[in-house]
Parts: sequence; C-alpha cells; structure tokens
Amino acid sequence: MQEAGNKKPKDIKNRICPYAGKCGGCDYQGVDYSEQLKKKQKLVQSLLGEFGKPEPIIGMKQEKNYRNKVHAVFDHDKKGNAICGVYEKKSHRVVNIEQCMIEDEKADAIILSVKSLLKSFKIKTFDEDTGYGLLRHVLVRTGHATGQILVVLVLSSPVLPSKNNFVKALLKLHPEITSIVLNVNDRRTSMVLGDKESVLYGKGYIEDVLCGLRFHISPKSFYQVNPVQTEVLYRKAMEYAGLTGKECVVDAYSGIGTIGLIAAGSAAKVISVELNKDAVRDAISNARINSIKNVQFYQKDASDFLVEMAGQNAACDVVFMDPPRAGSTETFMSSVVSLAPKRIVYVSCDPQTLARDLKFFTKKGYAVKKICPVDMFPFTEKVEVITLLQRVK
Repeated sequence: MQEAGNKKPKDIKNRICPYAGKCGGCDYQGVDYSEQLKKKQKLVQSLLGEFGKPEPIIGMKQEKNYRNKVHAVFDHDKKGNAICGVYEKKSHRVVNIEQCMIEDEKADAIILSVKSLLKSFKIKTFDEDTGYGLLRHVLVRTGHATGQILVVLVLSSPVLPSKNNFVKALLKLHPEITSIVLNVNDRRTSMVLGDKESVLYGKGYIEDVLCGLRFHISPKSFYQVNPVQTEVLYRKAMEYAGLTGKECVVDAYSGIGTIGLIAAGSAAKVISVELNKDAVRDAISNARINSIKNVQFYQKDASDFLVEMAGQNAACDVVFMDPPRAGSTETFMSSVVSLAPKRIVYVSCDPQTLARDLKFFTKKGYAVKKICPVDMFPFTEKVEVITLLQRVK
C-alpha cells in the first residue's frame, strides 16, 4: 500500500480540512452548517415528500468533533515510517491523518500517541499486501457523559512485545484511558475486529449515559457515534411512540437494547429481539445495570420471531425498528404487518431505502403520520429520519 497524504495540519477548526480531497469521509467540506442542513432537508423532502411534509431537520449546536467512536488504520510509508488514518476514498491507500474535525479530539490524540510508541517498542505496522507486520488498527471509544475511554489495539497476532511496558507507556501519556483491549484479527479481511480478545487494562468496556440510562459498551457493541444527537433522536422516537405505560412494545434490531430500555420506563412490557449474541449479552447487562425488569430479551432472527408472535395471536401496540443502512427486508416487514401493531416507529439512516420501505407499509394498511430528519452526521450527506406509521385498517 501507498501513503495517500502526509500533510500536517496547523489548525482545521475554521477552514476546509486539508485531507478533504483524499479522505472522502466528509461530503460538505467548506459548506456552512446552516447550508448543510438545508441540503439535507431538501433531500428528505424529495425522497419522502409523497408520504407527507417532513418536520424541520434537527441540527446540532456544536457540529464538530462529535464522533465518539474513532477508528484508525495503520500502515507505513515508502521509508518505513508508521502512518495512520483512513483509507483514501475508493482505495486501500492510507491517508495519514493527525487531526479530524468530526472525531473526538482525545481519541485522535491517543491514536497519535500509539503511533509515537511503535518505534521504541519495535512494533511493525501491518502490510495488507504482504501480510507481514503486527498493528492493523486502533479503535477508540469515548463515553460522552462519563468521560470513560476504551482503546482497542487490533493486531495480526495475539503476542504484543513488552505489552505491560507498552500499556504503562500509553497510560503515562494518557492517564484518562479507562480500559485497553487487545483484539486479534489474523484473517485477510476488510473487517476491523477479529473474534479473539484479551483485556490488557481496566474492565474491557466503558459505560455511557444516554437518556438517563447507563449503557455498557464493549469493543464490538453497536452504539450510535453521535451521543448528543442520539438523545435527540431517541426522545423524538419516544414522542412518536406515544407510550402511556399500558403498551406492549417490540424493539426489533435491538442491538445493546438502547431504544427498548429507554421505552421501558413508559411501557407495560418491552420485547427486545436481536440476532447477535454479543449484543444480547450487553443488552441484558444494561437492563441489570439500570434495574429494568419489564424487558424480555430474545436472541433470534426478528422476522421469524414476529411471525411466531403473530401465530400465537400475541398483542403488540408499538414496534420500534432501526434497521441497517440497506433498510429492512420484505420478509421482516411482512412479519411486522402480520403482528398488526397500532404504531410503527421506523428509525432510518438512509432516506432512500426508507422511501422504498414506506411504500410497502402504506400498501399494507399503514399510513405515514409524521416524518422528522435528525442530523446525526454533520459534514456528510448522511441523515437520520424518524417516521411514525399508524395502522388504518
């Protein structure tokens, strides 16, 4: 691999990012934030306007350095010097980045410190072409409310030379770190994390507070990358759900249980369904941490589970669905329709696939009542959208 850029920024807070032409992570470099919001509102209107008029987009007060999950890929330049950053758009050439305007500043500083320690500890960076080298990635997760910091060192081998001294050196530079995990990814894959992990320091996870609840976040946990706007997003979702304390709620694609656990305080019962066993384990832990007892957790395919519920004539008032960027599947949506909830709250990270899915629901007895875009990803074209669907027949 080749280094795609090594320009050192002096200050990127008030000007176009010097990596903008190569990184590809931000679509709206140099665009005023108010103009970014207008563009996103227009996009949502063009894609979803046929279902109703979207509410005004909810933007951020401080739109920079919002990412609480920061990932850096490690490589070396032609002279053998370590570099780290992101892959250049549509390539596997690494853009050497020292400061990013949308990433947590402490996380960026920790990643640079890891890079600075490599030479003295004789740690080689991984080379994708040859398969040689040790350090592949560094992942840093920060708790916005708690200040806790988790550092994940992704290696091609489980052996980290002088690991105790390396950990001590990193903690000396950054005593604010609360946990360090060694993750082993020894496969030729584009996946960042491997299956094997060992805790080098701390508990191996961090906690954060969201909508008044405490959440346990491990290296592989799905947790929204913008904590400030996640609270906005989930509070809007609860508003749309209209819970009174009497409802049975299903949280599909539940992950570590965030939406379902937040809903539990205003519902009679919550059924949380997730296929990933690690996420379910975290969700159960999160319920215990918050002393929530009216949530039932199931590690199952959500489509199959909802079909089973419908077959047993189970009653359900509200379904929360928060599918991946590809949107939902017709199989899953058919299972939701068969369950016949009074309301569906659909949280989408892609208005284009949302438009496709809304066409399905509106042909199956549901009407779109409310649409609200939330800006979770400033400086990118991405926009989150919450939609309320109500059964009409």
